[in-house]
Amino acid sequence: MKRTIIKNASQLVTCSGFKAKKGKEMNDLGIIENGAVVIEEGIIKWVGKTPDIPRQFEKVAEVIDATNKTVLPGFIDSHTHFVFGGYREEEYSWRLKGDDYMEIMQKGGGIVNSVRQTKEASKDYLIRIGMKRLDSMLSFGVTTVEGKSGYGLDYDTEIKQLEVMKKLDIRHKIDVVPTFLGAHAVPKDYKGREDKFIDLMINEVLPHVVDKDLAEFCDVFCEKGVFSLEQSERMLSAAKEKGLKLKIHADEIVQLGGADLAAKLGAVSADHLLMASDEGIREMAKNDVVATLLPGTAFSLRENFARARYMIDNDLAVALATDFNPGSCFTESIPLIIALATLYMKMSIEETITALTINGAAALDKADNIGSIDVGKKGDVVIHEYPSYKFIPYHIGVSTAEKVIKDGQMVYYKYEQ
Repeated sequence: MKRTIIKNASQLVTCSGFKAKKGKEMNDLGIIENGAVVIEEGIIKWVGKTPDIPRQFEKVAEVIDATNKTVLPGFIDSHTHFVFGGYREEEYSWRLKGDDYMEIMQKGGGIVNSVRQTKEASKDYLIRIGMKRLDSMLSFGVTTVEGKSGYGLDYDTEIKQLEVMKKLDIRHKIDVVPTFLGAHAVPKDYKGREDKFIDLMINEVLPHVVDKDLAEFCDVFCEKGVFSLEQSERMLSAAKEKGLKLKIHADEIVQLGGADLAAKLGAVSADHLLMASDEGIREMAKNDVVATLLPGTAFSLRENFARARYMIDNDLAVALATDFNPGSCFTESIPLIIALATLYMKMSIEETITALTINGAAALDKADNIGSIDVGKKGDVVIHEYPSYKFIPYHIGVSTAEKVIKDGQMVYYKYEQ
């Protein structure tokens, strides 16, 4: 039997819970001083104070001493687009010179640029680059990541992206949760025929995604000039009928009503939400939709941040994620997201940690299995190199993750052992 004991933690930050935390609950981190956790066969079997470790667990165990360290659940990055071909570095320089999104599109940039390069990329290339990106995420303490398709906009490439993610989930230590985002943008051939494109996604791509078990979620970019509320509802309703869970890119650029649609359809999460209305926020809270906020994108695009403080104060469960993608947010840096949330989004340190752990898990409908250090959950634990969780945002933009334990096994360490 494989058994690991982590003990003597200055702070064991459990983030304890089995569902999303709302409002004041987000400040409760469930801290145990001089804490310990026992993991057997990848599952957490015991949590408590080090002197109280039951004697039967101390036999035949690998012991990790966390003296003067802080122990947290693994971070959950619940919104990324990490499987893509090529890069768009030139667009970043255009944006710095003042070009807006439409001007960049006219120069041949935007999502269509990544679509072309992803179509050209082989599966082997996407797997290799995907492994490198997951390695980087692991170094920040990420143990579960969501990944979206959406850089294909056709049958072959959408399926290719999802198949690559399925292989990465098997090959890499990080768990990969795949999302079908075929309705990410409107291809040039379908401009003015957006309904026909939704038909293509529903009738030709979606059935294969479901039959081959390539995705857990379906997402859609519900936005002015992309897909309307009606088109988004049609796409998501079809996916829901076939058993996929729902996410939605909502109210990022204009207040279109995507938050309300997420509540109406019972989506697991609605993401971005920079322009979400008060009513949309209330409806999401009422219907237990998680608000996944992506401050790295707002920062990169020099936009206003989503109203995290208002959302939390109105009992909406808030998660945070990187939105790692080749265009608007080319970063997998969890420390950057933590800095933005605490410095610019009026989130407390405790709310920020909750948003990246148990609420990130809830945004993937996995709060019963990951996201906290609770008996019965997966043994995904990160040891941080300082004695208090307050060092995590204090060391601005720098990862404090020293060791990562995935399914009870050490899979990353910052320093030589």
